[in-house]
Amino acid sequence: MRSMRFERVFVRASAACVGPMEGAGPLGKHFDHVSADLYDGEDSFEKAEIAWVKRACDRTLRKAGMVPSQLEGAIGGDLMNQLLATHYFARSLSAPFIGVYAACATSSLAMGMAALCIEQQQTRNMLVVTSSHNATAERQYRFPNEYGVQKKETTTTTVSAGTGVLLSDARTQIQVSGCTLGRIIDWHFSDASDMGTAMAPAAFDTLMRHLSLTKTSLSDYDQILTGDLSAAGFALFKDLLQQQGYASLEMLDDCGLLIYDRLRQPVFCGGSGSACAMCVTIAHVFEQMRTGQLDRVLVIATGALLSPVATFQKQSIPCIAHAIEYRRREA
Repeated sequence: MRSMRFERVFVRASAACVGPMEGAGPLGKHFDHVSADLYDGEDSFEKAEIAWVKRACDRTLRKAGMVPSQLEGAIGGDLMNQLLATHYFARSLSAPFIGVYAACATSSLAMGMAALCIEQQQTRNMLVVTSSHNATAERQYRFPNEYGVQKKETTTTTVSAGTGVLLSDARTQIQVSGCTLGRIIDWHFSDASDMGTAMAPAAFDTLMRHLSLTKTSLSDYDQILTGDLSAAGFALFKDLLQQQGYASLEMLDDCGLLIYDRLRQPVFCGGSGSACAMCVTIAHVFEQMRTGQLDRVLVIATGALLSPVATFQKQSIPCIAHAIEYRRREA
């Protein structure tokens, strides 16, 4: 499959509503709302995640000067079974809806599919939603936080947030210029407490394919962000590039390392989760593109497609990474 190129897809508005740990991180002042705790006024963590998505999308539409009835379509996903947070949010929408799942790579998959709908002139606008919650993810994939299970240093911290991005064919400063879909890569890692290392080969594969398909080089981008590798996985990712002869890697960074301050926050290796890459895209990439600090950015969201059932059966962790390219344009 070729890398998809887009000419008529732009970011009209976006918003990110986060939990307290994310609000206390380096990007905290750029988020639209920071909750005081992981419940956000609700009586369960799952309901709190739904509330974050609702608030993020409400603020996104308000920024765009739109009401829900003007939406022509929406697409998104989260980490819970049957896309719980996304589907329960979407039941209040009147627009056609598509639920997608690629674990922590869901944001890039949703952005790419929404952009394709607009580029093919099937719709004039699409709302993209993603969310994750530290407590809901731990309860589903490992152990509830309330158990106090000791964690490994390679553990990543699931980002607690809900995000919304409105894409449209109306020209703005931020263009979604391309998407390279990833392949499932499995190097037979099986440690659910070290998903960054498991996902690194998938990020490497997608980046190499993107550069080849688009005939670009690392230096063509102001910044290339992986989504959820954090410290352990990002180190392997850079090592794989150096083995291929890439020496200058200063444009590389990871969303899981940007969203937290590992020196003062207890986040182990850094951040992960389906909201991680999108939170950093909204609060860091979009902000700096609007001010002219970044002109061309590649975001490669990474996902570990593990299942608790497969983990209990001693299966390895298949992974995937999807790349979205953004370019700054004159509005």
